[in-house]
Amino acid sequence: MAQRISALVLWVWAIAGCGAAPTGDSPEGGTGSDAAISCDFGDVPTLSDGRVVGGPFASRVVSFTPGPGASFGHQNLPDAVLGPPQGTGDGRGGTDVVSLGVGGSIVLGFDVEITDGPGPDFTVFENAFVIAGREQAVWTELAEVSVSEDGETWTSFPCDPRGPAPHTGCAGWSPVYSSSESGYCALDPRVSGGDLFDLASIGVRRARFVRLRDLESMGAMPPASGFDLDAVAVLHPAR
Repeated sequence: MAQRISALVLWVWAIAGCGAAPTGDSPEGGTGSDAAISCDFGDVPTLSDGRVVGGPFASRVVSFTPGPGASFGHQNLPDAVLGPPQGTGDGRGGTDVVSLGVGGSIVLGFDVEITDGPGPDFTVFENAFVIAGREQAVWTELAEVSVSEDGETWTSFPCDPRGPAPHTGCAGWSPVYSSSESGYCALDPRVSGGDLFDLASIGVRRARFVRLRDLESMGAMPPASGFDLDAVAVLHPAR
């Protein structure tokens, strides 16, 4: 519990802009400009601040059911979870997020289908960060990830939040490097950060909806309880 409280204090400093600065180290694989994968999002709509909406990113919030202890970022819906991520690296949790609350859930819709291709098919971005002074420890708030083709029938990725890292199948345990400032491409898993998901691992060929459900069980920590969603990027889109 003491470790959890200490991590919470660090996280509050981060969302208040007072946390440790990002390390500045490049993610393994080079910078976004060095990556072979294109970050040309094409002719898709943009938000008022110039960020793209749709294309390889979520275009709408289909539903949002917040759990207890969450209000952070809610005033910025839906924009905060549309378009590419705004990560801040290892040392600080990003603030362009929406907290789901304990047991809360959100469903995102896409203008393109997520299809099963080689390797991972989409990336979920949260705001996990390395706990200061504990280089191997990451502050995590995990979520179950489910996909659907019609928005009614769902298939979930197996996720055990109780075990040690890596939390394969869960979202919310990897820092995010991609942002408009860093230049790291959100569509290049080698540099983007975030958690990767492969449809083949759950026997699904395509999907148009992604649901995230918070798996927090330690009680409410207002105003930012639970999983904090930044963005979802489609790596293998098809219209």
